[in-house]
Amino acid sequence: MARDVDERYFIVGPELRRMAFDTLNHDSIRGLRHEVLTALVAEVGETCNFTTLDGASVLYLDRVEAPWPWRLTLDPGAHVPLHCTASGKLFLALMPVARREALIAQLPMQRLTSSTITSSQALRAECETIAANGYSVDREEFIPGLIAVAVPVLDGHGHARAAIAVHAPVGRMSLEVALTKLSALRDASARMRGLL
Repeated sequence: MARDVDERYFIVGPELRRMAFDTLNHDSIRGLRHEVLTALVAEVGETCNFTTLDGASVLYLDRVEAPWPWRLTLDPGAHVPLHCTASGKLFLALMPVARREALIAQLPMQRLTSSTITSSQALRAECETIAANGYSVDREEFIPGLIAVAVPVLDGHGHARAAIAVHAPVGRMSLEVALTKLSALRDASARMRGLL
């Protein structure tokens, strides 16, 4: 617990939040999900993650690092933006249009790299392409030199409840090569479907 702005009240502090995520992340379903990610990393050779939509951001539920010296560390429980990540844009593209429009109207769309989409019109166009393709990409939009490809994990009703993504530095994997991993990502997504 931590004190709020008004000292009479308390809020959930970082230690309690970390303990809650650790508790959630150590059940049997989490272990099975982690095995799916581990097998995927072994197949594609780069770091993979499992995310979900959390309000107006992406929440990392799990990730498995590739055995390379250069890595991006985002632990389970970390949040990343919607407008400039492969998973975030995927969630936007696959949600009902009215909800998407409401979110886009509220997103700050901060420029994080020279490739970040910062206009509502460009983000809407990107969402249309993603919806048509069934996958999303990050073209160095979140972090310079880092690309990603994400596919949805659909529930029994066909709604995108989560996403699986691979990301890598462009020095090790180009976006074109990452796109050749779509089949492996989709196979992993199908295995994750029963673990939602």
